[in-house]
Amino acid sequence: MAEELRKVEEMTFKEASVELEMIVRALEKGDLELEESLERYGRGVELLASLRERLSKAEQRVQELTDQAEAPAQLVDTASAPSTAFLDE
Repeated sequence: MAEELRKVEEMTFKEASVELEMIVRALEKGDLELEESLERYGRGVELLASLRERLSKAEQRVQELTDQAEAPAQLVDTASAPSTAFLDE
């Protein structure tokens, strides 16, 4: 691959997945030289590892948010709190 490649960690999820798809299509087509195929395969492995890690982190975050949303709300007893009625005066 003659062109300069961006670092995977600087790419968005979508950019990385689009590049991976392009690599897969090029490899499936079978027109590449062996050396080029190996370079692209290596890049694809790097992209795939990054995408899986990001997806795993996103799934964990969704689970955390879901758990928070499902947690019962804790009610605070404000009966013994000092009155704030004087603030409006």
